[in-house]
Amino acid sequence: MPEKKRQSKRNTSGSTTATKKKKCKKASTNKEISERQQRILEIRKSLAQQKEQLLQEAGSALNTLPDENAFPDMGDQATAEIDRNFMLRLRGREQRLLKKIELAMERIDNGTYGICEICGCEIGIKRLEARPVTTMCIECKTEQEEEEKIIES
Repeated sequence: MPEKKRQSKRNTSGSTTATKKKKCKKASTNKEISERQQRILEIRKSLAQQKEQLLQEAGSALNTLPDENAFPDMGDQATAEIDRNFMLRLRGREQRLLKKIELAMERIDNGTYGICEICGCEIGIKRLEARPVTTMCIECKTEQEEEEKIIES
């Protein structure tokens, strides 16, 4: 892949940061490409298993959601409410993860998996194996997190 330019971004003070050039990793041989494709297919299989597991757990968890009972003791009622809210928060996270898994599987199927959404470079296979639902290379993700820290402070 040719070199890609990063877009200029405005920092919190309103000025733009300098445009950086990034060298993309190049797949030099067909052997490397086929090995990468094989590992991506293994990631897809893993994602499908994770999706199935999440769906099974969600089905069983719906039946075990704590009821909204009126407890005679206020402490018991508060504890039950905290437990219920915690379970609902976990389900929300699982639901978002399911969406990310489905999107990653779609990207694998259409051939865009493993390409950074920001710079267009190839995402390293080790990163994909560690975080299969990622859409950014490590450099772009690091930069995004640094910008978030600046905004938060």
